[in-house]
Amino acid sequence: MARARIADDVGIPAVDRAVREAASRDDIATAVRYTLQLLAERSPGNTLEVRVPPFGAVQCVEGPRHTRGTPPNVIETDAETWLALATGTKTWADAVAEASTSASGTRADLTGRIPLLKLPR
Repeated sequence: MARARIADDVGIPAVDRAVREAASRDDIATAVRYTLQLLAERSPGNTLEVRVPPFGAVQCVEGPRHTRGTPPNVIETDAETWLALATGTKTWADAVAEASTSASGTRADLTGRIPLLKLPR
């Protein structure tokens, strides 16, 4: 069964609250899931798995399809770092250099795929 799509009028305010103030766990969860949804929609495929535990994970990026076991291309990060990447307040290179994001596999790179959402200042 497909996961329910988070509407823009729900997702964008949740992201805004999650990055600008002390947000509730529900806001953070919605913000993470919404931005992962955007990534999967904009970069469809099954080559790369992006994980933001405990809130969500998506498969994205065209290329060889992965079907069993641990995917060969995985990105994993925490919610705060993911939302910073998704909104452009942190670069991919900085997240990897700081070790706040782990990336394994030749296709585990979000350069050119983020930011996903620019919030008004």
